[in-house]
Amino acid sequence: MAGLVQVTMEVGSDGVAVITICNPPVNALAIPIIAGLQKKFSEAMRRSDVKAVVVTGKGGKFCAGFDINVFQSIHKTGDISVLPDVSVDLVVNTIEDAKKPVVAAVEGLALGGGLELAMGCHARIAAPRTQLGLPELSLGVIPGFGGTQRLPRLVGLSKAVEMMLLSKPIMSEEGKKLGLIDALVSSDELLSVSRLWALEIADRQKPWIRSLHRTDKLGSLSEACEILKVSRQQAKRTAPNMPQHLACLNVIEEGIVRGGYNGVLEEARVFKELVLGDTSKGLVHVFFAQRATSKVPNVSDIGLKPRPIKKVAVIGGGLMGSGIATALILGNIYVVLKEVNSEYLLRGIRMIEANVRGLVARKKLAQDKADKALSMLKGVLDYTEFGDVDMVIEAVIEKVPLKQAIFCEIEKACPPHCILATNTSTIDLNIVGGRTTSQDRIVGAHFFSPAHVMPLLEIVRTEKTSAQVILDLMTVGKIIKKVPVVVGNCTGFAVNRTFFPYTHGAHMLVNLGVDVFRIDRLISSFGLPMGPFQLQDLAGYGVALAVGKEFASAFPDRTFKSPLVELLVKNGRNGKNNGKGYYIYEKGSKPKPDPSVLPIIEECRRITNILPGGKPISVTDQEVVEMVLFPVVNEACRVLDDEVVVRASDLDIASVLGMSFPSYRGGIVFWADTVGAKHIYTSLKKWSQLYGNFYRPSRYLEERATKGIPLSAPASPAAASRSRL
Repeated sequence: MAGLVQVTMEVGSDGVAVITICNPPVNALAIPIIAGLQKKFSEAMRRSDVKAVVVTGKGGKFCAGFDINVFQSIHKTGDISVLPDVSVDLVVNTIEDAKKPVVAAVEGLALGGGLELAMGCHARIAAPRTQLGLPELSLGVIPGFGGTQRLPRLVGLSKAVEMMLLSKPIMSEEGKKLGLIDALVSSDELLSVSRLWALEIADRQKPWIRSLHRTDKLGSLSEACEILKVSRQQAKRTAPNMPQHLACLNVIEEGIVRGGYNGVLEEARVFKELVLGDTSKGLVHVFFAQRATSKVPNVSDIGLKPRPIKKVAVIGGGLMGSGIATALILGNIYVVLKEVNSEYLLRGIRMIEANVRGLVARKKLAQDKADKALSMLKGVLDYTEFGDVDMVIEAVIEKVPLKQAIFCEIEKACPPHCILATNTSTIDLNIVGGRTTSQDRIVGAHFFSPAHVMPLLEIVRTEKTSAQVILDLMTVGKIIKKVPVVVGNCTGFAVNRTFFPYTHGAHMLVNLGVDVFRIDRLISSFGLPMGPFQLQDLAGYGVALAVGKEFASAFPDRTFKSPLVELLVKNGRNGKNNGKGYYIYEKGSKPKPDPSVLPIIEECRRITNILPGGKPISVTDQEVVEMVLFPVVNEACRVLDDEVVVRASDLDIASVLGMSFPSYRGGIVFWADTVGAKHIYTSLKKWSQLYGNFYRPSRYLEERATKGIPLSAPASPAAASRSRL
């Protein structure tokens, strides 16, 4: 592969030098590529037989941007000097201010540094359906090769701000209308038109435009400042904990007020600051963590090939079953949906139809694709259609006897190669499939609600689950656009087990006298989409009670039992389901705190009677967040110690995609390492002495804190390459 990473230059008889980026699969701007571009452009400018230059990418892709591996290296070493000064040395001095015109021939994608490189050229010719965008903010930085200055000058300030702050790409067709692209031509004509265009610029038949010097699309200074003011207000609301958004707007303003070149210099300075920040470290970690999930020892590395999964049976058409079925038919997989009676079956089918129609209404799915997806669904009331299915996913309520009975039935009804999967969120798989003889085919396919929207698929294996079954389910996950994370078998598996103390910690605080709504507000400010009590309202109290019993039974030594949910149910409340919970739910308005819940909370406190001296405890905002989240970290340590996950980063990506832990904090274990094991251990030890065993630090946490070892570090070289999944 190293030999393929290169920049080539060919000079044609027409005097046009074609410089080609070659770094499969997406022509990322690795440091050798940047050095190669600098060398080839300098050579082209020196050569007397070169009149003009075209820059393009090999293999139908222009360039996906700067090599993110460099960010990872900087985060490990703290050495910012490895970053080349691309924005001025290459893009401004070598390309934009060149004495010979340069045209970008863009195809497939031009993202991040790739688009910035193209914008530094004097014209851009693109093939149809080419992606154009600056997604750098999604990695905690800002465009660093001049993008903050050139994009507003080419497409206008409002559109540029939208593209950068939302990391939202556009297609070349829209780029042509906006002025980002000068001409749209077929892939076959791309190079020939680009060569001709470059020569016509050289002959002054077409304009020679240096985009950094343009101001015609920026509007007046007062108009620009108003757009930036509104954008800042929006960024503070939607991304309060992410500094790159305001930094990007500040750098844009610098260029508008003091000129594009000054803007480029300020951009480079701010970019380097942000690269070293915690936000970039967290987001880059998540980027690589997601890619690492596909590497599973003794599954992905033993030469197995995935078997085709063409037809899947889903048992149960409730919220989860209908969501799973929706995801499968959208992935072009035939689905047989089974229910116990016609009424339930019709309701399940209608939920699936509503899911698909909702995607069409939001313009996320074309009508013809929606029609095709729905044609791949069939409803049944018995097992007669199960004779040729490749996989069954059981998605009924969390009742052990019911699940066990279903597994005995599907073992008889399905072909011998069929994968027998359960969507249980907490129950040990050995219990679910305990009465079957096909232990090697039993696997957990744990989706998160709503299943057709949430991106995580937790694949749970027992000691007997075959590697082939795991690989097949991982492949299905990717087909239906999920991120599969393979985990071991235990109560709650990896994600729900790690996060069960989240609710318990919140209830502990309430019983110690802390305001429910303060807890929710602080957890939301930390970065989760909602606090634990609003989440309980959303999920429904039946789920909370059922799941709570499972964890209390499995981990009685470290659960906190609060009667609050039972008291709410007794009071006729069921959260959002009936519009009454901790919050008031009225159609068309945001949930509002319900003051009538406060007497119920007081009754709960009287029953638990754990208030020190009968008085509410006094805690800072930071302590509230830590008393909710440090027990989660503590359980994550036990999950790591038990090797329920292959690697710590798997638990990070699962916490982000499954529990909406803020991605810019890098996931639960990564965040814990930034806080420091010693502080977490000391805090938990203090609270355990004050408030009991719920806060008792785990052995793993104590060991890491004492020895100064990161929580994410493998216990040993051997542990890094094995797993007791």
